[in-house]
Amino acid sequence: MDNSKEFTKDVVISVRNLVKNFGSRRILNGITLDVRQGETLVVMGGSGCGKSTFLRHLIGSIRPDSGEVWMFGQDIAKASEDQMDEIRKKYGMLFQSGALFDSMTVGENIALPLREHTKLDENIISIVVKMKLELVGLRGFENLMPSQLSGGMKKRVGLARAIVMDPSIIFYDEPTAGLDPVMTGVIDKLTIDLTKKLNITSVVVTHDMNSVFRIADRIVMLHQGNILQIGTRDEIKNSENPLVRQFITGEAEGPISFVQQGDDYLDHLTAELKE
Repeated sequence: MDNSKEFTKDVVISVRNLVKNFGSRRILNGITLDVRQGETLVVMGGSGCGKSTFLRHLIGSIRPDSGEVWMFGQDIAKASEDQMDEIRKKYGMLFQSGALFDSMTVGENIALPLREHTKLDENIISIVVKMKLELVGLRGFENLMPSQLSGGMKKRVGLARAIVMDPSIIFYDEPTAGLDPVMTGVIDKLTIDLTKKLNITSVVVTHDMNSVFRIADRIVMLHQGNILQIGTRDEIKNSENPLVRQFITGEAEGPISFVQQGDDYLDHLTAELKE
């Protein structure tokens, strides 16, 4: 059976009717959206809204109960492991913690995908590593160990590794979590610069509102497994939806209650643990 699909020129990811349940709890309730070539799409929402689960579907780490996730002409919801191995070579991932290997130097961490997935000569790999470190502002850091780096530096090394295979898409999981405001601005600027300079499509999951309105071309807000609103920065800033307004302003009083947020998160966590 042919499991391929032709996209319109500007669509690189197409999600259709995505549903995911953990136990008796529905986490994603029929999500449908397109991600466009060269844009930075930010996915935001409160704890337990489904944004991390949505990201895991986009990178193929979990499969939906129903629906489709099309990327690089393949429905990755139905792709085999061999097909997924090829697809993973075409995108990069920046994990929340940086996810560096403590026993490897900075250079070895960045070179790892090249050594595993290409037959490049070591001299070429060394040059590529230096180039990627230059792009994230860490020229000359290749011989340091992760333990010698600050949190922001670890994120930048993780970003250098994410772009080392020249991916078409980069996924970011809470890229500014735990960073001070200055380093948050640095990571945001890198996200913008790399997206434009390398013509990369970026999908960012975050709840850092300052970052959201700095980097996003479009914003998706999830709430209880549904898309509450999709729009540009200005459209979201000027939204009349009370749930969106409360989230972006951070008001304690409103339709999203503190109790509801806690209950949503506990239900979500309990369902995932059962799974």
